[in-house]
Amino acid sequence: MAFFFLPVSQAGVEPLWRPPVDVYRTRSGWLLKFELPGVRAEDVDVQTYGSTLLVRGARRDHSLEDVCSVYSMEISYSRFERAIDLPCDLEDARLTLEFRDGNLLVRVSPKGECL
Repeated sequence: MAFFFLPVSQAGVEPLWRPPVDVYRTRSGWLLKFELPGVRAEDVDVQTYGSTLLVRGARRDHSLEDVCSVYSMEISYSRFERAIDLPCDLEDARLTLEFRDGNLLVRVSPKGECL
């Protein structure tokens, strides 16, 4: 039903959720903080391509108890993807990942010059 208004090329494709991200410059590189409440670490994939850091995964619905029917649902449970371009090559960069309080912290330490 919701796909009725999508362009033909996107019909049948699950919409992607775009989590917000804060990007900080640090002395040793970059810190990216992705807001991912309810996402488990095993459901996240982080990769680099050139100067792009790609974070993707899924937030899944987990029932806390048996329910008869849904009354209201406002939380997005779907796949997500977010690509961030940084001003340097990330091919040999060291990535450190940490989940803290619903946030994914990605520390990026590139090799060589990075503006």
